[in-house]
Amino acid sequence: MACTSCASDKAGTLNDPKWRRALWIALAINGGMFAIEIVAGITGGSKALQADALDFFGDAANYAISLGVAGMAITWRARAAMLKGATLALLGLYVLLAAGWGALHGTVPHAEVMGIVGVAALIANALVAVMLYRFRSGDANMRSVWICSRNDAIGNIAVVLAAGGVFGLNSAWPDLMVAVLMAALGLSGGFQIMRQARSELRSGPTPLPSDYRQPLHGSR
Repeated sequence: MACTSCASDKAGTLNDPKWRRALWIALAINGGMFAIEIVAGITGGSKALQADALDFFGDAANYAISLGVAGMAITWRARAAMLKGATLALLGLYVLLAAGWGALHGTVPHAEVMGIVGVAALIANALVAVMLYRFRSGDANMRSVWICSRNDAIGNIAVVLAAGGVFGLNSAWPDLMVAVLMAALGLSGGFQIMRQARSELRSGPTPLPSDYRQPLHGSR
């Protein structure tokens, strides 16, 4: 599921060139799979694929924040996290509304498209999880990124099972149920990210009073 902890919380994590390279590869894989799944979900009529694309977007944004704003002031990292959380929540709301519309007016999605893309997504997340496996015992940020990739692979299995349900039952309900669950997790994750970012913005550096003067060196 979409990761709710930003791996950019500690800039020291990115000092390892192997860690940076792994993040770049993970970013490329997740960004590419987000584009593939969102297009396949819309054209194939699968709300579960659209919801699963949220996971790829959330992780891609997580890796981008890790690489882009690590080392900056906490206020800038919090603003980037706020943008990520808001976008993730909006996408979750879109999938939730789309699932509701599909329940009332939709047709049965293409199970073949769901199955093929779902398996491809599972392979992609499995590759990322294996690549990040050696960092699982690092600091909290390294471990959280690996756990998120592992959990995303579990979400992909749910999409593949939904495709089997659609094919076997000739019904859209397996697809819609998985979509609602994953969209709800996306909404929850987005709000959690925004809540934490808001807290970090409020607890940022306190500005000095306008009448404050720096003591002269050597003054007693």
